[in-house]
Order: sequence, then structure tokens, then C-alpha cells
Amino acid sequence: MKTATILSRMVTAGALAWALAWGAEAPKDAPKVEPYPLDTCVVSGGKLGGMGDVVKYTYKGREIRLCCQGCIKLFEKAPETYLKKLDAAAKAKAEAAKAKAESAKSAAQGETEPPAAGQAK
Repeated sequence: MKTATILSRMVTAGALAWALAWGAEAPKDAPKVEPYPLDTCVVSGGKLGGMGDVVKYTYKGREIRLCCQGCIKLFEKAPETYLKKLDAAAKAKAEAAKAKAESAKSAAQGETEPPAAGQAK
């Protein structure tokens, strides 16, 4: 009986590990994590993946991606400094996406830029 219980728990744990490893959806009541807005490490500035696997780290509900394990310690020493960088990057990315959407909308409507001052239409 004891062996069956242990075996059952091992199968359950293995199934859970497999589901997590292969990207099973998070439970609907799981907290949302803000996506990471950069292609670089917020601490070192290096390209993500340039030193091996990207290190994913969650800090107060925010996804942080780092180039290496060593950057976790540096991030934790001054998180507000790095969060400000991330906020600025997220804002810039949102503004760029908005400008691109507006440009595409204008192009789809056939709008052109207004003539410069002193020029006829």
C-alpha cells in the first residue's frame, strides 16, 4: 500500500512537472505578470541569450529577464534603478506601437501629410 501511494505521488509530480515544462496554461486565478519590454539585460545591457540561456526572474509581479545568474544579485541591490529603466522602455515601446498603428490607420484611409506652410495643395 505504501509503495502504491509513493508511486501515485511520483506520477502526479511527474505529470505536473511535464505540464509546467511544456508551457501549460497558468491557472485563471494566477496573477498577471507584466511582460519584459527589452531585448537586452536590464542590468548589464548585454543581448539576452548572448551568454547562454536567458534567466527569467519575477520581481513584485514583473517579469525580469537577465543575461546571467550574476545579474540577479546586482538587480536585487538596486531594483528601483532597474525598474525605472524598464518603465521607460515599456513607455517607449507603447508609444512606438501607438504611432505605428496611427500611421497604418492613416495610410489605410488614404490620408497624406498636409502641405507645408506657404505651399498649395
